Amino acid sequence: MTPAAAVTDAERAVRGYLDHLAVERGLAANTLSSYRRDLGRYLQALEAAGVSSLADVSGGHVSEFLAQLREGDEEHQPLSSASAARAVIAVRGLHRFAHREGLTADDPARDVHPPAPPRRLPKAIPLSDVELLLAASSSGDHPRSIRDRALLEVLYGTGARISEAVGLAIDDLVVEPATQGQPRSGSVVLHGKGGKTRIVPVGSYALRAVDDYLVRARPALAQAGRGTPKLFLNGRGGPLSRQSAWTILRAAAQKAQLDVPVSPHTLRHSFATHLLDGGADVRVVQELLGHASVTTTQVYTLITVDRLREVYATAHPRARD
Repeated sequence: MTPAAAVTDAERAVRGYLDHLAVERGLAANTLSSYRRDLGRYLQALEAAGVSSLADVSGGHVSEFLAQLREGDEEHQPLSSASAARAVIAVRGLHRFAHREGLTADDPARDVHPPAPPRRLPKAIPLSDVELLLAASSSGDHPRSIRDRALLEVLYGTGARISEAVGLAIDDLVVEPATQGQPRSGSVVLHGKGGKTRIVPVGSYALRAVDDYLVRARPALAQAGRGTPKLFLNGRGGPLSRQSAWTILRAAAQKAQLDVPVSPHTLRHSFATHLLDGGADVRVVQELLGHASVTTTQVYTLITVDRLREVYATAHPRARD
């Protein structure tokens, strides 16, 4: 910025806005540092355009700044959509503040919107990789190995988030005995975001894995603790944490030698994608996943369409020249 004797109206407005964010909004130091950097670059762009007061800024100036962020220049590399969006949000906040404080007659940034980040499709792995992952988690008869297999079977068999799986209590598992002509069935009560609960069926593979865990592993793990109703226990007999569940998943993926990244949501994404590939209705999958809106679930249909295109392109005799 310029020396104190030559501070422009725009610079004073930026200082006031940053003080407002620090004192009244209580923004974290790292966030304030990012805003200060982004707004400093904005002031440079305005200075280059001959603008020294926010009252003289037009929507065109703000749009041009966004274009500069995306294109880069001799001093700056082009910014990703996410980084450019952060800078534009800072600029929009500045102009909203200036208009509210009476520093400007209007808000020229009101109609300039941050660039939308590219849609990141959930990462799903094929069934063959899921089977390798599950097999890798169950080597040996150690109680922790039996627990790990049960945990991963539940994650894939129900589409639960890791937080929902480790939050399960024994009483959340409901098993219906086999009747004449009907095999044994089960379900779990998952406690999701915002205190919402949902009931999700549990497949036979997950049921067997949990049965094995309850008989052969959980009693041994529970001996080390003071007693907890949670289904999955750690080595000290206490509730298994999300971090430990993530470590179990990562160790199984490494042991299975999967050549794709595996995250805590991988089995949940695979659960949804494989259901849709098998013909499940998207609204049924929405209910199973606990999504408030079907729009969220429809992201998975894009994966299925992409897969169909791949199969078509490689299998149909007239798909390509």
